[in-house]
Amino acid sequence: MEKDEKKYCYEEKELHPASGWAVLFITILLLCASLGLMIYFAIGMESKDADMAGVGFVISLIYLCLGWIPLLGLRVMKPNEAMVLTLFGKYIGTLKKEGFFFVNPFSSAVVPKNENNRVIATIATNGTVTATTVNRKISLKTMTHNNEKQKINDEQGNPIEIGIMVTWRVVNTAKAAFNVENYNTFLSTQADSTLRDVARCYPYDSTDNDEKTLRGSSMEISEQLKKVLQERVEIAGLEVLEARITHLAYAQEIAAAMLQRQQANAIIEARQKIVDGAVGMVEMALNKLSENNVVELDDERKAQMVCNLLVVLCGNKDAQPIVNSGSVY
Repeated sequence: MEKDEKKYCYEEKELHPASGWAVLFITILLLCASLGLMIYFAIGMESKDADMAGVGFVISLIYLCLGWIPLLGLRVMKPNEAMVLTLFGKYIGTLKKEGFFFVNPFSSAVVPKNENNRVIATIATNGTVTATTVNRKISLKTMTHNNEKQKINDEQGNPIEIGIMVTWRVVNTAKAAFNVENYNTFLSTQADSTLRDVARCYPYDSTDNDEKTLRGSSMEISEQLKKVLQERVEIAGLEVLEARITHLAYAQEIAAAMLQRQQANAIIEARQKIVDGAVGMVEMALNKLSENNVVELDDERKAQMVCNLLVVLCGNKDAQPIVNSGSVY
């Protein structure tokens, strides 16, 4: 099985073609020369060497009819573009340089299936004519793929809505053209599958600060998504530059309940901090009064003071002071 996979797994071979300007100049020069010779031999057919002139005329005519074939091998390449070439069905290499080049005129460019190949319907006088615009080049530019939101259960089984954005590019044109049917669709499918597999391993949120979560550990989750997705799209000759979560929320059916739980957790944490601070302030007040000998308090008066201070410090509303002009008892 491994031998069969290696047999049908293509690796990229970069072509180093000749300059197209030299071939264009020579081809035009030879066509002009053949036209001139054909006229010359046509005039010479009336002389004594009519047979030789006739042979020359026929050769010039044949070359004039077939001499344009090298022009079919001229290719114009823009920056960050590649063209995968085959010769009678066999992969011969990839043209990746920018400029004007000459390749085998009988070679053909592989047309990759992607969203750039559009079908446009035009109406003619005799009916409907369908015209297809075909892009025979593979873009090497950095591209962004943004998947739609999908509903997934996290590690705790809570339904969440999550979306992913992938930044990628083609690095191996042979794999992109021959190993998969459509590398754009292949990337989209693998991104959905990877997102589901990774999101199921983490909870949406957690009270444990050391636990990794989808909401709190975005960098770690992004690195995990990138690593797993890169392994899956390697066969298509793609490089994943970045994979990030673009949308993360609880599903609508549990969003209200989860919001109440988050609010309750926030209130509890806030109350804990308030109580800790209040206890520290009361302790500090008692120690200061004792150290400075401001007043001597017995246990009952200390308890009363602690109660009053805690009510003031932990209350939701401002305390209303009461001045006691008489005895405490």
